Amino acid sequence: MMQAGDADAEALARRFEALPALLTEDDDLRRRGMAFCTTCLIGIAAIPFLLTVAPGMSVHLARGPHLMRSFDFSVRGTAAAWTRFWQAVPPPGWHDLFALTKRGEMTIEGDLHPFMAHLQVMKDLLALPRRRAGA
Repeated sequence: MMQAGDADAEALARRFEALPALLTEDDDLRRRGMAFCTTCLIGIAAIPFLLTVAPGMSVHLARGPHLMRSFDFSVRGTAAAWTRFWQAVPPPGWHDLFALTKRGEMTIEGDLHPFMAHLQVMKDLLALPRRRAGA
């Protein structure tokens, strides 16, 4: 039986699955991320996604669970974190990945070099679902 938290996580996961389509609409982000190349794990509540970014800012999402798959780093957040982060105008303290880690609502782990080397691209990429706030 699905619980209320599970339904919230599922709605957030469906929203995140729109990321590749949202990226195709953002020429500026694709241009800025041309050199970005990584595979990372994005945790939307208890739902894991492998996000692969290939040269040229081509992205592929694979919903988990994934057994024995490697990735460079992970960004995992609670349902509350992603819900507020993806609001059209997030409230203070819920607007940034690092603010969410400070709150204890998100973790960023692993090899942080690719994450930090392309920090603004990664932040903007994960913020794309804001464009469909309320959808």
